[in-house]
This record gives sequence, C-alpha cells and structure tokens, in this order.
Amino acid sequence: MNLSLKSTVILFMSHFKMLYLHVEGDFVLFFQARILLDLLFRGCSGMAKIRVLVVDDSSVVRPMVSNALAIDPALEVVGTAANGQIAIAKIPLLNLDLIILDVAMPEMDGLETLAAIRERDKNLPIIMYSALTELGAIATLEALSLGATDYVTKPHNMKTKEAALEHIQQQLIPKIKVFSHGAARKQEDALTRENGDAKKNFYSSFPSKILSPPNPPRRKAQHPLVSPFSRGTGGGSLGGSAKSKIDIVAIGVSTGGPNALETILRELPANFPVPLVIVQHMPPVFTKRLAERLAQKSKIRVSEGVQGGILEAGHAWIAPGDYHMVVEKYGERIQIYINQDPPENSCRPAVDVLFRSVAKTYGANTLAVVLTGMGQDGLIGCQYIKEAGAQVIVQDEKTSVVWGMPGIVANSGLAEKVLPLDEIAGEIISRVCEGRVYC
Repeated sequence: MNLSLKSTVILFMSHFKMLYLHVEGDFVLFFQARILLDLLFRGCSGMAKIRVLVVDDSSVVRPMVSNALAIDPALEVVGTAANGQIAIAKIPLLNLDLIILDVAMPEMDGLETLAAIRERDKNLPIIMYSALTELGAIATLEALSLGATDYVTKPHNMKTKEAALEHIQQQLIPKIKVFSHGAARKQEDALTRENGDAKKNFYSSFPSKILSPPNPPRRKAQHPLVSPFSRGTGGGSLGGSAKSKIDIVAIGVSTGGPNALETILRELPANFPVPLVIVQHMPPVFTKRLAERLAQKSKIRVSEGVQGGILEAGHAWIAPGDYHMVVEKYGERIQIYINQDPPENSCRPAVDVLFRSVAKTYGANTLAVVLTGMGQDGLIGCQYIKEAGAQVIVQDEKTSVVWGMPGIVANSGLAEKVLPLDEIAGEIISRVCEGRVYC
C-alpha cells in the first residue's frame, strides 16, 4: 500500500466515529460508509474482488455488461457464456460469487439453467437479466419463483451507448454487492451448522467479501415535524391504549417481493374483510403480470391499480410500474388515483407516497406492513402511519432477501412486531379480525 493511500485509509478510519455521529445513527448512511471503507481496503490491500459470470447469448450484451461492471474496482467479470450449457460447464472452475443470467437463450435458456444451478447450490446469487417485455416479465416472475435472487431489466430505448452503460451500472452494481455479501453470510451459517464439513458444491469456499454492518442502535420513532393531517377517518391518536379497527392493509416491498407477496396473499380468505393496497418496486408490464400471477394463486382478488379503482373488501391493488398510487375519499367511496409525480427515494411507485395517502385517508384504521427490500422507502411513510395512531409490522432479517426497508423501520422503533415471513399473513388476519364479529 503506498503512503498516500494508506494515509487516506487511516484518515477515513479516524473520522469514522465522527461520521456515524454526524448522521445520527442513520442505518443506510452508516452501511454506505462501511461499504466505502471496505472498497478502500480492497483497492489498497489487494483483497479479492467479487467474481461475476455474465451469461447472455448476445455478443453485444456480454461485453457491454462486462465493461459496465469494470468501472467498479470491487468487481471482476471472470467469465462469460453464450448459453446455459456453457455456463454450467464453467461454474465449477471459476469460484463465483454471483451470476448474471439472461432469460431468453438458445440451447438452454435462463429458466432451465437456473433450475440446474439451484439443484446444486441454493445460495449462489443469481440476478436475471430480463427484457422489458410481456414475455420477459412472465419469465422473470417464474425465475423468481424458482429461486432467482432478483432481476434487472435490460436498457430500453436508450439514445446513446453511454446511457445504456449508466443504466446497467445503476441497476446491477448495488445489487451485486448486497447479494454477494448476503450469500457469503448464508454459506458461513450453513458451514457452521454442519460443524465445518465441507460441502461438495460448485466451489470449495465462499469468502465474505463485504464487511457486515453492525446492528444499529434502536431509536425512538421519529415523527414528522409537520403532518398533513390531524386524524384520518379512524380518528386515532398516538398514545391511546385501545387499537382502532383495521379498515385497510397497506404493504410496501421491493427486492424479494413477488415470492413474499405470494406467501402472504395466498393465505388470506376469500371473505377477507378489508382492501389491500401494495407498492412493489417494479417497472411497467412487470406489475401487471405480477398482479395476474398473484390473482391466480390467491383466494382474494388481485389487480393492477387503475385510475378510479374502488377500494373494496377482499381486493388487493398493486401500484402500476412508473406510477405513484394514492388513495383518496370521493363522496362515500375511497378510490385509487395514480400519477407520475417525481420519484421519491429514486422510486416510482414509492411506498412513502402510498403510505402518506393511506395515513391521511384512513388514519388510525390502518395496518402498514413493510417486507423485504433494499433501501429505505417506507420509512417516512411509516412515520406518518404512526403519527396517525395506526399499526406497523415488518418482516424479520432472517427471512428477508434484503433487510433494508424493513430493517430501517424496525431499527427506528416504528414497528410493533418484527416477524418471519410465514407468520405475517396470520398476524394480518388476527389484527384485521380484531373487533369484527364475522371474520
């Protein structure tokens, strides 16, 4: 390590506590700082990079993705493959940390390849690389159900090569870093449970590549200084001992969401007594196909949100891709309105937007649920929900694909319960049925 780089690292470390105090314990900023520190050490001490395999049949896409990832010194594309058969032959030789896998390929497509890999390895992160089309959406949702870690969409209607590269970098790099870290942690846990027995797998070891963030200190709920409402239709208030009857369930979810939503919605009875509104971070086309898929697997009705859609018992509405979704009272009815206001938390639809409107319209009669996902979308919305005197529950870290969104809500003291995924449907039913004679 040369002197200037060493000095930079020492200076960064010496001010690390100051940085943490400066952001007042903010979990997301603290985690970003830990990643920055890790990257400094990578560049300075020659630590191993995150090893990536790119699988795509296009001779244009493979080098484009490789070049896009090459900008980050923590990543290394150690191989490419034009189809699944070639990829499977290469995997045992590369000691991989993550695979980027095209959906549509000749000879052996992405779904077949994914299934073959998952027979041998449950933990290796696999990001599906999907076209923004109807067929791409259908195949991607199927891939997620088969065990893909997540997906990103290919550049669409980009005017320049530079814009396409930037899209790839923004979509892929953060997920690669988060998922390679999480998979390493799962691998270590599995090896510990087996008392150190080496697993016969694609690779002999799976070293942890990114420093784990410490458990942030639990803090009291931080309520907005200015709230756009005093009380919603429920008229609840903070500090009241009696809980108000739940008249709506609002769900926010991102990475890992399709499987989480299916796990919950399929358990709800056909006569579920209240409506549900959901924000799942997904692009257009994908949200429509997700709603259709969930409708097939659920007893309740599930639809993509539309302008003027009426909120009724036993009907779940999913925000359409690239649109915010809000709920407002119109006469005696409560309806859905969609808009293309600026993104919040770099998201449209955004959980915060939906939760604010639900808090304003339903007040204390709201149950908010935050599930697996990257980032902090939903945190501000949950502050509004709690300010209205309503209830919040979140998914736990162990069952989350990424414990970003639910984690920051939990660590901000806003969640009444932190539950594993398989207990959330029962908790929703219990809270909704409280105070109802027929449920």
